[in-house]
Amino acid sequence: MIELHEIPLGEIDFFWREHLKYLVEDGIVTDPEDLAYFSGEEYRGVIWEHMRREPDRHHLVWFCEEKVRVGAASYCIYQSEDGKCFILDFWVFPGHRGGGMGHRCFEALERYTRATGAAYYQLNSEKEASVRFWKSLGFVDDGRDEYDMPLLVRR
Repeated sequence: MIELHEIPLGEIDFFWREHLKYLVEDGIVTDPEDLAYFSGEEYRGVIWEHMRREPDRHHLVWFCEEKVRVGAASYCIYQSEDGKCFILDFWVFPGHRGGGMGHRCFEALERYTRATGAAYYQLNSEKEASVRFWKSLGFVDDGRDEYDMPLLVRR
């Protein structure tokens, strides 16, 4: 059974190290300018501030199975709007991929977020393998965002 563990502000540094490793190893961040942005204070400061706001607080969570971290996610439920849960990041650590782990992690995230007000889910994804993964969970194309990134939604 996958459990979610909220990452408090005081323990965010380890998350940032794992986040940057994920972005680089999965080929999401490939140029030095993006690498500097995602490892810098501007991006991290925005997330930190969003983790402190109410309503619509941003969450960072670990996915754990039998007390072992198997992945992580970053999301925000827009309770001041229509209950959209926007998933900013979602990943399973490479050593735990396969065998349905990603599906089990999303199912755990869905249970956890529905209990706190999520009505539906939206995210950006453009890597072919990632899009296939999300569509296997019932996500469908939902246009593009203000940065011309493809959106997927599951209602």
